[in-house]
Order: sequence, then C-alpha cells, then structure tokens
Amino acid sequence: MRIDIITVLPELLESPLSHSIMKRAQAKGLLEIHVHPLRQYSNLKHSQVDDYQFGGGAGMVMMLEPIVNAIESLQAKVQYDEVIYLTPDGETLNQKMANQLSLKGNLLMLCGHYKGIDQRIRDHFITKEISIGDYVLSGGELGAAVLVDAIGRLLPGVLNNETSALTDSFQDNLLAPPVYTRPEEFRGWKVPEILLSGDHKKIDEWRHQESVERTKQRRPDLL
Repeated sequence: MRIDIITVLPELLESPLSHSIMKRAQAKGLLEIHVHPLRQYSNLKHSQVDDYQFGGGAGMVMMLEPIVNAIESLQAKVQYDEVIYLTPDGETLNQKMANQLSLKGNLLMLCGHYKGIDQRIRDHFITKEISIGDYVLSGGELGAAVLVDAIGRLLPGVLNNETSALTDSFQDNLLAPPVYTRPEEFRGWKVPEILLSGDHKKIDEWRHQESVERTKQRRPDLL
C-alpha cells in the first residue's frame, strides 16, 4: 500500500510514522508513506497557502490553488483509490472503515488547518471525509497519523501475529476482553483460573462473555 499525505506541517508526522509498527511496515516494504509539504506547491510570495475568507469572519482558509497543484501533481504519478480530507465534520473513523481502507492500494490524505479548506476542493477532488472524533484539533496531521496507524497495522505481514488484529476491540462490535500475563499471582491478585486451565474452548467462551459484559457496561451502543 502507498499513502501520500499533503500537509502544512510535515514535521508533525515525522515521529508517529517512523517508529514501532509503522516503522516495521515500511521496513518490510508493505507500506510506503510519502509526506508532501503543501507550501512547495504555492506560487505566491513567502509560499502562502492561506487567506481571509470571503464574507468576513474570524480565521483563515486554506487556499484553492496550492492544494489543486499538490493533488494534481500527485495524481499525475499515482492512481488513488481515495482522496481523503481529515476534518472534524467528516464521517467518524471506526474499525469497519479502517478495515475497508486497508484493502485499498493507494490513498491520498489532505490535512486541514485554520478554518479548513476552500469548499471547491471538497466539491471537486475529495472522495472521502474522515474525522477521528467529535472534537477539534489544531490541524489534520494527528488525525492523519491515527488513520495511517489504524490502516497500516491491518496490512498482511505487518503484525508478527496476524490474528492479533482480528481479536481487537470493535472487530466484532464488541470491546476486547481483559488480558493477563505473568506472574499468576501478585499481592493476592490472581489470574482467573479458566485462563490457566488449558481448555481453549472454554477459554474462548469465557473471553466472549467477558467481551459482551464489558461492551454492555461501557459501550452499549455497539450491541
């Protein structure tokens, strides 16, 4: 998979995308991530990419031309399955969406800033708008990092144990069950006996029931 990201602040993406599982995915050649500074596509003095909004009002708006230049320049080289805009008023990211996007070949992401981007970009270039939650960040970079991580870890071969992703929270509309590791007892706090039984059928049944109960308590909307 290839993911291209257009951003005003490429430095914000350096750390999240160059460590841990994302580093491993790229090292294995399973994921390509290319970050493109938007200012290099501006033809204006001082590489300006924002201006006052028509009609007045507080806040600047990301300009049309630099973004068009960036998108069309990249589209001339790569055929994208989706052109994604990270925005608070987009569709809320969930596991189902991450699963679907992980099956794509090439994705282009645009990080918003200020009061957002000129609406004409959304009308003519964007194919999918995504929010990572009902709150507002300073820009779309952290949202893009979250989205890349959510997608990248699902690519075959990225995780050492590929079945791990299949048992994560939300994969079956349930939260994940509690997990335990050594020691078996600490300060009198014991691991549930069923997990030490070696009976995998009963363990699976226990885990499923725990998932159901946890979901009822914390996220009944998922049931």
